[in-house]
Amino acid sequence: MKVDINTKMITLIGTPLGQSFAARMQNKGYEAAGLNMLYFYTEADNEHLQEIVNGIRYMNFAGFAVTKPNKVKVMEYLDELDPLCEKMGSSNTVVITPDKKLVGYNTDGSGFYISITEQGIQPDQCVFFCFGGGGVGRAMCSILAYHGARKIYITDLFEDSAKALVADINKNFAPVAEFVKFGDFSKVAACDVVMNASGVGMGKSQGQTPLPVEYIKPTQFYFDACYNPAKTQFLINAEAKGCKILNGLDMSLYQGVAQIELWTGKKAPSDAMKQELLDILEGK
Repeated sequence: MKVDINTKMITLIGTPLGQSFAARMQNKGYEAAGLNMLYFYTEADNEHLQEIVNGIRYMNFAGFAVTKPNKVKVMEYLDELDPLCEKMGSSNTVVITPDKKLVGYNTDGSGFYISITEQGIQPDQCVFFCFGGGGVGRAMCSILAYHGARKIYITDLFEDSAKALVADINKNFAPVAEFVKFGDFSKVAACDVVMNASGVGMGKSQGQTPLPVEYIKPTQFYFDACYNPAKTQFLINAEAKGCKILNGLDMSLYQGVAQIELWTGKKAPSDAMKQELLDILEGK
């Protein structure tokens, strides 16, 4: 694409980002829609997040995206929050208004919800177990509670994160969440859907899984928010036991579609974006 003085920038802030397909997917969407925009990466954690956010506010940006480990912390530096985003306590999408206000949204939740309901999962009929109480886990569990999940068990290596998420869900949505001490797998057997939002299985932890294989039941549905690799060890083990599995590719697609529509006010070219993701997976 041609970059000129009118090009609107979008950056993804987080770390690690080497596994992300977001830039190719988003830039293909801009190209297909005829948008003069450019999406790129800014690898950073909480340490300099405030300075980065404040700088973006005064530059030629339409907004920015946020990923692990910044989705919760970034909310401290925003001017306004979408009501559902505020209840979730996590933001992955920020829109810059014409008067330079930063408005936070969360499209992870809607992207996740669309992706699992397409697979026949009906939250109001299911019990869920979630590994990970950080930003993506917050979005996933919160949207499940919003849509009537029967029960959600949440665990995290950082127990304070899981406990805070449980408290927020029970206060802001419905009293359906329960904290599980990390390493306690006794509740997994009672669950219909088991989710990995911990990041274990991607990047430097590729080949690892948060759940020992002996706790997997063939009647369960397994979801991993990771999509690179396409099958984490968490999903490989579940598939070998006969479970239906789903990675985070469609979640990434649908949340990205929602982001473009928030940043531009125009309908996103979802077919072109999905084809780009499929091309990446095929090594094109």
